[in-house]
Amino acid sequence: MPSVTHEALVELFKNRPTLAAEMLRDALGQPVPAFTEARVVSSDLTEILPSDRRADIIVVLLVGEQQRPAMAIVVEVQLGVDADKPYVWPVYVTQTRARHRCPTWLLAVTVDAEIARWCARPIDTGHPGWILTPLVLGPEGVPVVTDAGQATAAPEVVVLSAMAHGQGDAAEAIGVAFLAAAAGLDQERRAMYGDLVLSSLNAAARRTLEARMKAGYEFQSEFARSYVAKGKIEAKAQDVLAVLEARALAVPAEVRERVLASTDLAELDRWIRRAAVVSDARELLATNGS
Repeated sequence: MPSVTHEALVELFKNRPTLAAEMLRDALGQPVPAFTEARVVSSDLTEILPSDRRADIIVVLLVGEQQRPAMAIVVEVQLGVDADKPYVWPVYVTQTRARHRCPTWLLAVTVDAEIARWCARPIDTGHPGWILTPLVLGPEGVPVVTDAGQATAAPEVVVLSAMAHGQGDAAEAIGVAFLAAAAGLDQERRAMYGDLVLSSLNAAARRTLEARMKAGYEFQSEFARSYVAKGKIEAKAQDVLAVLEARALAVPAEVRERVLASTDLAELDRWIRRAAVVSDARELLATNGS
């Protein structure tokens, strides 16, 4: 299941179609062509290959009255090492280029410096002269947005700034800048972005921002509530397995799969208690007992 952070980053680039071009130009110093519109297009790339090939986002920069594609950007949010990506990323680039008949760049986005270095490694496709070097937007490339005017003009950028720099010294200033931007957002984006910023800031900055927003702030957006709930379930399932493993009990594959497949917090709480006392991991799934 995609993580909260992954889906949040994808939403930022979807909600602001110009964001990919802006980050390439302003953060990475790449020569992005002039365009009149940035449009998010279908990321389903299955026409040629029978297996599923879906990039996170594909943005096409259009120019002129005829809206001619000037460039396409394949945006891939990457939060961990994935041995499959060096093989599918060239596919995303070539198929997007073939579909839209324009130069196509790959932009990998991450909030982890180590993963950014991994993403930036050149991909040798095996064809002479064809080495794909991904363009990478990591935390070092994301601007630190503390100016209210800048945040208001580009709210997605200040949210991205919070996600990249929310644990640093500028966290509180980033949060305050976001509040200035939040006033001009529709209710759905204000709720979702507020959740993302709050969850990204360090404890001191979060307390300050919560006090400014309202006492007892709770996650407001359907997006955040959904993924926070899923995150709690995943954490509980991992806790069950951790207790069993800490007691040096072998965990059969069927037990592991059943625990990880559960979506019931009460059931997982019950299993955590049982994991502390059972003598065999299979007893965990017994229907009797508490």
